[in-house]
Order: sequence, then C-alpha cells, then structure tokens
Amino acid sequence: MSTDDRGGYMSRLADNIEAVQLGTAAELLDQASETLDNEDADSEVVRRLAQELTGALRDVLRVATSRGASWR
Repeated sequence: MSTDDRGGYMSRLADNIEAVQLGTAAELLDQASETLDNEDADSEVVRRLAQELTGALRDVLRVATSRGASWR
C-alpha cells in the first residue's frame, strides 16, 4: 500500500494520525502555558509535562519531515 495516492486508504490514515499528533501538541502547549504561569506548580507535574512535550515535539518533527520540511 502506498501513501502516494492522496485519496488512498494509507494516505488518509496517515493524515488522520498526523492530525491527532498535531492536535495533541496544541493541547500540550496550552497546558504548558498554564502550568508555567502557576508559580505553585508541583515539580513532578512540570517534569511529566516536559516528557509529554518532548514526545509531542518528536511527533511534530516527524510530521514536518514527512511533509517535506527541511531545517538542517
């Protein structure tokens, strides 16, 4: 199965997965802003958020790379 066919099953599946990954990254960004604005944020919460943001950033970079982005 190929993702070259923009209307094909694999292409649609990849698009849907990417949309979920980008949506998750956007939600985490909002959460990060709120957490960092909270001076009383627990260090474990901040650490967990950093781990989740790292994973989301990895996914976003993978999406960008698959879409042809080059930044190096």
